[in-house]
Amino acid sequence: MTATIDKISPARPRSRAVRPRRDTSPLSRSVVMVLLSLSSIYFLFPLWWLVVSATKPFGQQFSGSGLWFDGFGLFDNLARLTAQNGGIFWQWMLNSLLYCGVGALVGTLLSAMAGYALAKYEFRGRGALFGAILAAVLVPKILFTLPLYLMFSGVGLINNPLAVLLPSVVSPFGVYLSRVFAAQSVPDEVVEAGRLDGASEFRIFRSISTKMMLPALVTIFLFQFVDIWNNYLLPAMVLSDDHLQPVTVGLAGWNASHVAVPPPLVVIGSLVSIVPLVVAFLALQRFWRAGMTAGAVK
Repeated sequence: MTATIDKISPARPRSRAVRPRRDTSPLSRSVVMVLLSLSSIYFLFPLWWLVVSATKPFGQQFSGSGLWFDGFGLFDNLARLTAQNGGIFWQWMLNSLLYCGVGALVGTLLSAMAGYALAKYEFRGRGALFGAILAAVLVPKILFTLPLYLMFSGVGLINNPLAVLLPSVVSPFGVYLSRVFAAQSVPDEVVEAGRLDGASEFRIFRSISTKMMLPALVTIFLFQFVDIWNNYLLPAMVLSDDHLQPVTVGLAGWNASHVAVPPPLVVIGSLVSIVPLVVAFLALQRFWRAGMTAGAVK
């Protein structure tokens, strides 16, 4: 009879999860809170002044305290804004919504396609192309204004909405974000499974990849929308017709003509002009937050 001796391995010490130490003193927390509070006040102070001034009775925008309400005349101010120059302000708002809506949608689609191709396809020169895109991100857009004006002047697109729409659909930063998000959120196994099922490359991108990249696409759309809305120099150079100008150029023209247009209308129009931006951020903030954190954790 053979005796079986069980070999008992020595007990290993239990591994403890290493947690990062977060020893923060009350002084450091207080300093951080003070800095954050000062930053919030610095960025929100102009917006608060704008809201207070625009709701004052007409003609009192620059009198009294600019930090608290002194009467309410918002509806009368909006009526005066509508009556000025035959309601051209609302034409400017529609123009801005058209330029931003079309430019952001097309620009997001092109950025998504380009970024997806850079992330999922192997081809010669991919690294050099991505490097060129990164270099384009670092170049300020204002440097392209004069060359674009000369180019559009040569092809007869001055005073044409295409002179504003065509440059707005190109976004190197959107391509960069799409490439990063596509590489992190679209697994290669899913793409291969779609190919094995007989789906075309475009169908895989349209039906599978875009749904996985949706938070990132919303983020790119918001960046594009805000960037096009705040664009001033290029529309001011290529659009001379008042009925084609966006609201940024129109308000700047009103501000320059103090005699023809009362200055309070510029304040009221400035408040109305930021409403679409606020609405866009509030409506899409859930997707925007998800898109900003996509790919942060593997």
